[in-house]
Amino acid sequence: MEGLSKALARYIVSVRYEDLPEVVIAFTKLCILDYFGSAISGAPTKPVQMMDAMVRDMGGNPQAAVVTGGSTSVMNAAFVNGAASHISELDDIHKASIIHAATVVIPAALAVGEWKGRSGKELIEAVVAGYEVCYRIGEAVSPSHYYYWHNTATCGTFGAAAAAAKLLGLNEEQMVEALGSAGTQAAGLWEFIEDGAMSKQLHPGKAAMNGVISALLAAKGFTGAKKILEGRRGFFNAMSEDYDVSKITDGLGKQHKIMENSFKVHASCRHTHHAMDLAIELKKERDIQPDEVESITVNTYQVAINITDNEEPDTVYAAKFSLQYCTALALVTGEGGLDQFTEEALWDETIRAVMKKVHVASVPEIDRAYPEKWGARLVVKLRSGEEIVKETDFPKGDPENPVSEADLVRKFMRMAGQTEGIHPKDFSEKVLELEHIDDVRQLMAPFAALEPMAE
Repeated sequence: MEGLSKALARYIVSVRYEDLPEVVIAFTKLCILDYFGSAISGAPTKPVQMMDAMVRDMGGNPQAAVVTGGSTSVMNAAFVNGAASHISELDDIHKASIIHAATVVIPAALAVGEWKGRSGKELIEAVVAGYEVCYRIGEAVSPSHYYYWHNTATCGTFGAAAAAAKLLGLNEEQMVEALGSAGTQAAGLWEFIEDGAMSKQLHPGKAAMNGVISALLAAKGFTGAKKILEGRRGFFNAMSEDYDVSKITDGLGKQHKIMENSFKVHASCRHTHHAMDLAIELKKERDIQPDEVESITVNTYQVAINITDNEEPDTVYAAKFSLQYCTALALVTGEGGLDQFTEEALWDETIRAVMKKVHVASVPEIDRAYPEKWGARLVVKLRSGEEIVKETDFPKGDPENPVSEADLVRKFMRMAGQTEGIHPKDFSEKVLELEHIDDVRQLMAPFAALEPMAE
């Protein structure tokens, strides 16, 4: 029986720009644009600056640009650019695999693509392949894998390896070796969420970097486990209680899973977005005042509770992972963007008072539908005795509840607008015409020209 890595390798090699439907090409460019918005906005943040400073201390041939300014080695560029895109909490997400693919696949692809002078069309091929691979692996091991393991870090390593290997022009045998090395490096534990550690930025950075390392080693003839997924001591058996092998090969090469990607409109953990959507909708419909509220109940799926049940967030970052806080913020302000998550808002007495009224609980019918549906039921009881119930199966930005290209361009403009040397309108137009770029260096040139932030 053919190994799963071999099937994935054959698929990766087979992806050709000319065979991709126009809708897939257009959507992939939006994924890349959305990545850059998150990466640019994340570049100046403290954790990313620490990682950038460490990289500069270690040195590296100037092979690829970093969003923090200047150039470094291919591996280091993937590391920093992966970390930068995951801190604003506005990077994309795939429901079924629970993976933020952009933050691992795209930095790996950009670093190798720039180094090798690949074209925009080749970059699109690599991103499509990388998303497909990590989404399939994530679906195969979820949801049990997600309890301890951060899927973006673990499964994302495979996607980064696939994208890097594609741009290096590896053959099927080399692709298998790259996937083997990727799987043995796959890591990323959720324990950081208990104390708000900076590991969440380390995860995508290392996943992107390890994917690049895996592909570079395979190009040199370095071998990896041939059955790293399904082997007796492989990824599936080690890291999932209920894996489904069929998720890897069913429809492989006949569909484009990147089209299942979701975009984020709120700057918080995706598991808070369903309740935020409903609260914002209610605020717009009724303009309910905080002192009118008796209690708020958020019924949702258990994973959302596992990740975001935090009644007392004490940092802005912790607030992004508090379903109670995010619901209160949305109901009080009617918004949930990057500008709403501030130190001032964190300790706002009105928001904190409403937060105390929020109760969260998992309910069986919503839990059973997860991860195909990331649903919630919001029950708001008013002091008048009135009870308002609102429900959703799909947060805004899901394929079933989509945002438009114009929405995503506006999102990018807001996130990238404050970076000196980056002209958001020109840059967005360049990304949306990516197939006409002959060399990825043209895309990354503005970052290479920036003065490094860490110096």
